[in-house]
Amino acid sequence: MKLISLFNHKGGVSKTTTAFNLGWMLAEQGHKILIVDADPQCNLTALVLDYNSVEDIEIFYSENPGCDLSSGLDPVMSGRIVGLKPGNPIRTSNDNLYLYCGNLALSEIETQISVALTTSSAIPAIKNIPGSVGELLRITGKELEFEFIIIDMSPSVGALNECLLMASDFFIIPTSPDFFCAQAIKSLSNVIPRWNKEIEIFRQESIDYPIPKKPPKFIGFISQRYRPRGGAPAKSFQRWIDFIKEIVKKELVPSLEPIGMTVGEDEFRSVVSGDEPYNLANVADFNSLIAQSQKYNVPIFSLTDDQIEQGGVILENMKESRDNFRNVFSTLANEVVELTKIT
Repeated sequence: MKLISLFNHKGGVSKTTTAFNLGWMLAEQGHKILIVDADPQCNLTALVLDYNSVEDIEIFYSENPGCDLSSGLDPVMSGRIVGLKPGNPIRTSNDNLYLYCGNLALSEIETQISVALTTSSAIPAIKNIPGSVGELLRITGKELEFEFIIIDMSPSVGALNECLLMASDFFIIPTSPDFFCAQAIKSLSNVIPRWNKEIEIFRQESIDYPIPKKPPKFIGFISQRYRPRGGAPAKSFQRWIDFIKEIVKKELVPSLEPIGMTVGEDEFRSVVSGDEPYNLANVADFNSLIAQSQKYNVPIFSLTDDQIEQGGVILENMKESRDNFRNVFSTLANEVVELTKIT
């Protein structure tokens, strides 16, 4: 079982859509997958469950105890002695794909984790809190025999994300072609190594729920949300994609290599075709297909012709885009499987 985090503290880079589409594709290829909504905004949960068809989401949670991440963490966060128990993820319309729902209460948990990270030496009883997030996912994954757990994280550098990332086995950084995303990647070159150092105290075996001794490995970034022209990114978008590639190559990877937090360039090239190290995939803007995907709660590439709800030339163009996205995510899923075999 492998835990893979999708992380970028810059918002609007399609983390949620990627988690859903990648998770579905892996499930379609025969892997048993859990996608985790670790964002208090609960966008992944809304996308999968379709809130419009659930009159009261609180009723849904009450009728499905243990379906959300925050309730699974409650025994540790409330100080009860019973300990963690496997969660009760929801099966989606894809039989191999399950969802561990989000909850607004994750915002409150964030505060408790932050306190634990900074005061655990003074209050030993709270040392279990930082590692409990990853432990809950692992015991849930083992209980239900998932092959991959894909975590959709919020766009922040908060305590919850710190513990989720450091409890993972691998991580991917979704990006968008703009100045702010480039600056975000620069800052991650400092943030992630700092997190790795801060979390060291919580790797002790004496803790009930320790953070794994081996830190997660960066397996690449995804270039997203660009407008294609002639099958490739338009020049204005390509400029920023190239700039982000340079930052990853010259700043992010060199900051991660000394602490064992990235796959090697040769290892990456042995799996991913092309001459650009660490660029896993280029995913064009979904345009109007995203609205249909959200309407029918299925990935872009699984929309039927009828679900596209167009005709004539427009339908043909959208079908071509849909099929292109299928190829992109199929290739991405295969790459992820192979890269996560690297230890």
